Amino acid sequence: MSETGLEALAIRVRACRVCVDALPMEPRPVFQVSSTARLLIASQAPGTRVQASGIPFDDQSGERLRDWMGIDQSVFYDASRVAIVPMGFCYPGKRGGGDAPPRPECAELWRDDLLARMPMIGLTLLVGTYAQRDALGIGKMRDRVRHFSRYLPRYFPLPHPSWRSRIWSRNNPWFETEVLPALKQQVSQALAM
Repeated sequence: MSETGLEALAIRVRACRVCVDALPMEPRPVFQVSSTARLLIASQAPGTRVQASGIPFDDQSGERLRDWMGIDQSVFYDASRVAIVPMGFCYPGKRGGGDAPPRPECAELWRDDLLARMPMIGLTLLVGTYAQRDALGIGKMRDRVRHFSRYLPRYFPLPHPSWRSRIWSRNNPWFETEVLPALKQQVSQALAM
């Protein structure tokens, strides 16, 4: 697949207005793609700060995720190495005590076509329940994260790195002692290929 084909598709995705009437903010699809990327971050949907900046993970969740991965911003935002394709590309609004689930239109309309144009992806980080469900089907996030090695070398399930993950990490101390060192190693290997 040529970079030109991916670039043309990315332009179409960025112009998408399918959900304009259902979104609380003006549509602004947020993602990062390249036909040479080796690592894919499959996440949920942008929050308000990311929606405003247009930069994926441009918030505290991003800082936490980069820390978990053991990489800095220069590597994280190098699209030639790292692709970021969430389940929903625009901020979905609020529901209950947090953000609403990603809208399904993005995955249905664009996700598979974008991913098909990135043949070099060796490792996909499944960040949060929605990305895990899309790739792995129904299951419990905690079990998937705990038993991450079952999904290697293709997938690495992770909790979403929101502020709630600090509480989750405290309740699951094995995450920091067993999962994060393995994550850093897998990310390093994927980016070195």
